[in-house]
Parts: sequence; structure tokens; C-alpha cells
Amino acid sequence: MIQNAADEDLRMGVYYVKLEEGGACCPAETPSTSGCCGGGGGGGGWWWFLWWWAKLVLVVLFVGVLGVVFFKWVGPFFMDKEIIPIIIWERKTFSTVILGLIVVGSLTIFPSFLLPSTPSMWIAGMTFGYGYGFLLIIGGMAIGVSIPYFVGSLFYHRIHVWLERYPKRASIVKLAGEGSCFNQFRAVALIRISPFPYVIYNYCAVATDVKYLPYLLGTLVGIVPEIFVALYTGILIKTLANASHDGRSLSAPQIVLNAIGFSITVIVTILITLYAKRRIKELQMQEELLLQ
Repeated sequence: MIQNAADEDLRMGVYYVKLEEGGACCPAETPSTSGCCGGGGGGGGWWWFLWWWAKLVLVVLFVGVLGVVFFKWVGPFFMDKEIIPIIIWERKTFSTVILGLIVVGSLTIFPSFLLPSTPSMWIAGMTFGYGYGFLLIIGGMAIGVSIPYFVGSLFYHRIHVWLERYPKRASIVKLAGEGSCFNQFRAVALIRISPFPYVIYNYCAVATDVKYLPYLLGTLVGIVPEIFVALYTGILIKTLANASHDGRSLSAPQIVLNAIGFSITVIVTILITLYAKRRIKELQMQEELLLQ
């Protein structure tokens, strides 16, 4: 009996030693709902999933309420004081053809001087709508991003030295100059979608040895979301301005539809930006693994 008890204690001791060496905190055969055995992971995952959706719903509701407030009170006041006088002056001073030339010219010149092009896109949306406005913007931007690329090639070494001072930012930019033409195209498109400064990258791109064609095509694809957001904003400004100028307010269905459209635009823009940032981080991690 004593020998059997000793053997049993010895086997149990070996069993627990093996468990400790394997890093387990309870026997594998014994079901458990405690967190150390992994049973609590499912509940935590569900709570995290529900909390994520709850935050998304709250964000949607907040943006929707903000849109309604803007369209009902803030928008008309701002239109009367600032936007309507500018639109009236613009219509009296320039013809449609001249406005088109102004839009293309500004989109061609502004990037070279590190100036924002979004107001020109708003004018394209207000004057030409989605179709012609998109074509005008794409044409102007194709020239506007090409000029800094070729000008930057004249200062290749200086730009390269400047990038070395900011290694974290430079690591994002350098992704565009590596791999095949398709990889360069994809990296440029993601950089354009991401929050990386648009006008700065126009000059920095050439220092990463990215070829011109992937740079141009990636840029034109990457700025498509920004173009449609700007066109939508311009059309929305024109709608509010016309309603305010005519002395009438938007109807309830118009307010709701515009608020929904505004909310969807904001949410889609945020999601696309987050996706681009995540993909850039993945590409950086892959590059770091290859260098190791």
C-alpha cells in the first residue's frame, strides 16, 4: 500500500512538472472556462466585437446629427455671408469655359508651389458636376503632379539628404521605389490615399527612384477618393447656396438625404484612409523582414 501510494505521488509529481514545463495552468483533458485555459477568450472576443460595432454606430449617429445641424443652421448662415457673394461674383465675371481653364490651370500650377488644390476641385463640382468635373481635375492633376516630379529630379541629392533626417517618414516614401512597376504603382496609390502630405510627396517621390509611369498612374488612382469627396462637397455647397439665395430652406427629405450622403462620405473616407495606413504598415513590416 505504501509503495503504491509513493508510486502514485511520483507519477502525479512528474505529471505536474510536465504541465509546468509546457506552460499550461490546467490539465488538457479538463474543460475550463477560466481565462488561463483560453476558455474566457471567446467571451472577451464577443465583447470586443460588440463594443467595436457600438462605437461605429455612435460615430455614425454623431456624424448624422452633425450633418443635420450643419444643413439646418450653420450652412445657410455661412452661405449668406461668404459663399453666395463669391458665387455671384464668379458667375458675373467668368464664363463656363474660362472657369474650366481656371480649374485646370490652378490644378496644374498649385502643386508646384505647395498650395492646396481642394478649392479648385470645389469649383469644378459647383460648375461642372461629377462627369466633366472629374475629367477636368484628372487632366489638371496629371500635369500638376508631373512638374514637381521632374523639378525634384534636379535636386535629387538634396532631397535624399533631407529624407535621411526623417527616417520614419522616409521609410514610408521609400516603399514606392522598391520592387516591380506594379509594386511601385500600388505603393504610390496607398501613399496618396494615406494622410501623408500630398504636396510634399510630389517632390520627394523622385528621391526614392520610383519610375515616372507607376508614379503617375498610382497618383491618379490614389486621388480618386479625394476627387469625389471634393466634387460632392462642391455640389453640396451649390445646393445650399441656391436654396439660401432663393430665400427658401431645404425640405426635410433633402436635409435627411444630404446628411446621409455627408455621413457616408465621411465614413468611407475614414475607412479608406485607415485601410491605406494598415497596408503601408504591412508593406513596411515585409520590407523589414526581407532586410533581416
